[in-house]
Amino acid sequence: MILTTAIISLSSFMFIKPQDKPTFYMIGDSTVKNGRDDGQKMGSDGQWGWGHYIHEYFDTTRINIENDALGGTSSRSFINMGLWDKVLAKVKPGDYVIMQFGHNDNGPLDDTARARGTFKGVGDEQKEVYNPMKYMQKQEVVHSYGWYMRKYINDAKAKGAIAIICSPIPRNDWKDGKSSGRNMTNNYGAWAKEVAQQTGAYFIDLNTMICDFYDKEGEAKVRATYFHADHTHTIEAGAKENTKFVIAGIKSYPDLTLNKFLK
Repeated sequence: MILTTAIISLSSFMFIKPQDKPTFYMIGDSTVKNGRDDGQKMGSDGQWGWGHYIHEYFDTTRINIENDALGGTSSRSFINMGLWDKVLAKVKPGDYVIMQFGHNDNGPLDDTARARGTFKGVGDEQKEVYNPMKYMQKQEVVHSYGWYMRKYINDAKAKGAIAIICSPIPRNDWKDGKSSGRNMTNNYGAWAKEVAQQTGAYFIDLNTMICDFYDKEGEAKVRATYFHADHTHTIEAGAKENTKFVIAGIKSYPDLTLNKFLK
C-alpha cells in the first residue's frame, strides 16, 4: 500500500505541466540578455547579460525561468516593438516580472535611427512625434522613463504577477579611481527607485551594489576581468557577478515569495 502511494505521488510529480508552475520573466536590454543569448562570441570574451545565469540559482522543477529581454531596447521601444504585449499575454497570477531599462533611454525622442529615447525622470511630460521604424511608421506619443516603467509594473500587477524593478547596472566608467557609472549618465537608478515607491513594486539597487563592488575591486581589475569590447556589456565573469547581486537583492526581501524557489 505504501509503495503504491509512493508510485502515485511520484507519477503525479513527473506529469506536472510547465504551465502549472509559476514563471519568472525577465525584460530589459542587452545587459540582461545579449544577442541571441547563445554566446555569439564563444568563450569568456563573449558578451553576456546577467539574466543568462539566473536559472542556476532556482529550482527549475518548481518554477519556469524565461528571459525575454532584447538588446538595444529602451523602456519605450520594448513596448513599441510588441515585445511587452507578447510577455504580458503569457503572464498569469503568481508569476514574477523583473525589469531593467535605462541604458538606451538617454537619446533623442524623434531620431530616424532607433526612435527609442524617453523623457528623463518620472513625470508626465509627453510629446507627439512621428516614429519611422518599420514596427511603427506612425505618430506616437512619447512619455517619460518613469511613465513606461509604471506601465510595466501596473500591467504585471493587473495580471496578478509580482513586479520587481532594478536600477540599471553601471557602465565601466571611472573618475579619479572610482566608478563613475553610479548615476548612469543622469540618474536612472534614482528614477527606478522612485517608480518602485510609487507603485509598490520591489526595488533592487543594482547600480549602487555593483558600483560599490567595482570600487572594492579597483579599476584595473574591473577593466581586465569583467569587460572586454566596450564600457557597457559585461563578459561572462562580469555577468555572473551581476547575477549574484540580483539574487542578493531578491533575498533582501523576506516577504518576496520568489525566495522560496531558490535552491
